Amino acid sequence: MKLKAIVTSILLAHLSIGGATFSMHVNAQSNEQSVKEEVEKGPNNGRMLRDAEFAIELAIFEDGMPPEFRIFPSIGGKPIQPDDIEINVQLSRLGGVVDDINFYAENNYLRGDMEIYEPHSFNVTLTAKHGGKSYQWSYDNFEGRVLIAESMANTMSIETEKVAEQVFEEKLKVFGKLSMPPNAMRSISARFPGEIKALHAVMGQKVKKGQLLMVVESNESLQSYRIYSPISGVVTKQSAGVGEQTEGRELLKISNTQKLIVELGVFPLDQSKVKLGSIVDISIPGQSGVVKAQVFDSLVTVTNEQAKIFRAEIDNSNGDFNVGQIVSGEIMLDRYKVSRAVKASGIQSFRDFKVVYAKVNDEYEVRMLDIGRKVGPWVEVLGGIPSGTEYVAKNSYIIKADIDKSGASHDH
Repeated sequence: MKLKAIVTSILLAHLSIGGATFSMHVNAQSNEQSVKEEVEKGPNNGRMLRDAEFAIELAIFEDGMPPEFRIFPSIGGKPIQPDDIEINVQLSRLGGVVDDINFYAENNYLRGDMEIYEPHSFNVTLTAKHGGKSYQWSYDNFEGRVLIAESMANTMSIETEKVAEQVFEEKLKVFGKLSMPPNAMRSISARFPGEIKALHAVMGQKVKKGQLLMVVESNESLQSYRIYSPISGVVTKQSAGVGEQTEGRELLKISNTQKLIVELGVFPLDQSKVKLGSIVDISIPGQSGVVKAQVFDSLVTVTNEQAKIFRAEIDNSNGDFNVGQIVSGEIMLDRYKVSRAVKASGIQSFRDFKVVYAKVNDEYEVRMLDIGRKVGPWVEVLGGIPSGTEYVAKNSYIIKADIDKSGASHDH
């Protein structure tokens, strides 16, 4: 909310600098539109470049194939044979990249020798040689590009990162509860019926293995005997007191809570993905951080919701966790490295593409992405932007809004 308030304030301030800033912006757009309207188009929907009677139509052709330049030369309105002219086009892109394109004759036109890859945003310089004369034209053809001063970008909290390799960790979000592990509970009863003469452990008390729990006097022999704890743990149930008869019943229950079992429900579509030995991060309400555990088995039955229970063990020697407590977990399904990745938070839509905004000095420009897998906050990049490129990773919507406002062109 704070960021949106700041952005809103900045935009309002931008609009209200005497209205002059707004007027200049509108005029710039109007002038740009006028320039666009003045661009002459040829019969092949290409841009016409003229020098007296000599003319070049520069068209981008992409009918069922990657975009490429095609050139239709003429003089005095009559076509020039493609073999009689030399053409070179240089596209100067943001970041200092220059595409040097040469042409060869094909049918009644000249065909460029390389793909015009996205974005189609560059300064165009065309050089032609015909009849012993040289001709040259230069013009800007920008799209998806905007200039934002560093101070303004900082104010709007625009943050950048670099395209780099990333370790992907595919995890499955699951839920479950804590339970007692097998053989962690002992039911204490008397070997011979008798009267409890002394009770040395009560409900909630911690006991150690071998500790005296009670003294019982046998009804038959009237001899007293002692009952000791078979395990270390906590008295979780007390069903008798001093002076009572044992009557062959459970007198105490001792539970060892040093280790607890995490029972995690996995639904049918994901059950085959979970393997024994998988690492799982357990999050417990009220506890900071996560507890790492490892899946050691699964139950043969399913819940009423058809979830299969996978089990992992966690340490509870500090007594921080309780049986029956609801938990969430993330089971590690796969871990691998990708050569290029960007933050999903930086991706926006531009025309029919998913893009990020590359940053070069104070200029930002779209980079069309070929996207692979998405894992957590990261998206794998298969193409469209090289490693090491600085891009907007946070608050990229601000760049999108500015580019949309200025009216991104795509001149074919």
